[in-house]
Amino acid sequence: MDNIKKQVEDLHQRKVAAALGGGEEKIQQQHDRGFLTARERVEKLADKGTFMELGMLNTSDVTGVEHKSYGDGLVAGICKVNGRTAVVQAGDKTVFAATEGTVHIRKSRMVHDFALRNGLPLFFLHEGGGLRMPDGMGSDGISDKLFPSEMLTHHRKVPTMTAILGDSFGGPTWMAVSSDFVTQLHGTCMAIAGPRMLELANGQKLEPEELGGVDVHNKHTGQIDQDGVSEEDCIDQLKTYFEYMPQSADERPGMRTTNDDPYRKVDEVFTILPQQNKRVYDMKKIIKILVDDGVMFEVQPKFGKGLITTLAHLNGHTVGIIASQPNQFAGAPGPQECQKATEFICLCDSYHIPLIFLHDTPGFRISSEAERSKMPTKIMVWNQALALATVPKISVVIRKSIGAAYGNMSGPGMGGDLVVAWPTAEINFTGPEVGVNVVFGREIARAENPKEMRQELLKHWSFDSSPYKAAAKHLIDDVIDPADTRKFLSQSLEYLLTKKREKSERRLATWPTGI
Repeated sequence: MDNIKKQVEDLHQRKVAAALGGGEEKIQQQHDRGFLTARERVEKLADKGTFMELGMLNTSDVTGVEHKSYGDGLVAGICKVNGRTAVVQAGDKTVFAATEGTVHIRKSRMVHDFALRNGLPLFFLHEGGGLRMPDGMGSDGISDKLFPSEMLTHHRKVPTMTAILGDSFGGPTWMAVSSDFVTQLHGTCMAIAGPRMLELANGQKLEPEELGGVDVHNKHTGQIDQDGVSEEDCIDQLKTYFEYMPQSADERPGMRTTNDDPYRKVDEVFTILPQQNKRVYDMKKIIKILVDDGVMFEVQPKFGKGLITTLAHLNGHTVGIIASQPNQFAGAPGPQECQKATEFICLCDSYHIPLIFLHDTPGFRISSEAERSKMPTKIMVWNQALALATVPKISVVIRKSIGAAYGNMSGPGMGGDLVVAWPTAEINFTGPEVGVNVVFGREIARAENPKEMRQELLKHWSFDSSPYKAAAKHLIDDVIDPADTRKFLSQSLEYLLTKKREKSERRLATWPTGI
């Protein structure tokens, strides 16, 4: 018995040492920099007392460093988040700066496989310096440490959520941009490689935030969906996003309990929509009036601002809303908005989330800059995603819906289940002013009275843009009272989410996580 007790005591001592990762000094250094440790981050994410760690006694397979490499730079295991079982991985900066060695990579792969096998969502709380040297050096070192197949063939089988909580290069970056949802802590960097390697490679000197900070990804890349000023903010965003997601792709998102009457009138929209059709307003105010309890969770709010992509609930159902934002670029989508819409459609269709489109757009933004950003391709990729999506799609034209953008917002013939309009809607190929200027611009310029000629031409070009002609020919399904929009959407979901339609065919599950 004494021998058994000694062995058990030895185990406890090993686990006490393992809990310190790279040791107390390294933990203090992490705290001095203002950051939490990997285990502290897991504690913030997991419901109290639920974390079951896997691989706690791992160490680097490099001889002589066992005592300072517990976990090999990765804390991983199973826990509950908001009462739901999930798998979590967290880079441990106290062990070789959370770089990826052989054991680290093996553990990550096995934990990922465990999650997929059991239909468990994956959370990543990441920072780290990428592939470890010298582990990855030489033809033998790199040959078994290239991109892991489980990341490349994940195919949205379970939701993946990443928080970048410290400078991240290599592996953590690959995982983030492959995830369904990414948030990044202010003051951190997410990039392929760090500033030091960049300078050595090509002499370019940049601060980390200039290279891959929050502003870079919000304004230019769209590689993050939210950002936070504290680690707690970022982890709370992961939890909130998780509330809209199913446990796996085999099931629909759970219903949310609400006392908000699904059929209530929304007369408040009349105070938001301007009397003059060229005045701007904030579409988010209309969305909040329409959805349950006024709660929405926006995805990529600081990227492609002319379009809103947000998760919300309607009569308890999770929905994805794609809406024009008239107070940004008049609601005209550009290249960023196209990318944003496509990625959001892929997300929603993969996890059985119905899509609602709210139109108020003068058409796509056209410019030389847009053409250089492959605008035609981005428009058509958005359309291809829309055509392949098999979740219920409901479209409401609130004010303007002009030209090709009318189609991309799930207009008639684009696979939408129901397309309706408010009586305030204007639907056309282009506005009369634009049409007259394009066709008769030279004649107007040479006319004795250009203003009078333009006005005369506008009379002839004032085609009826109201929704009633389309409604008369059953090209749209109805014109509805704006105050009945919540009722219409709630009823539509009720009737569309039949046994046949409650789950999508997941045709977009294998599409890239970035477009």
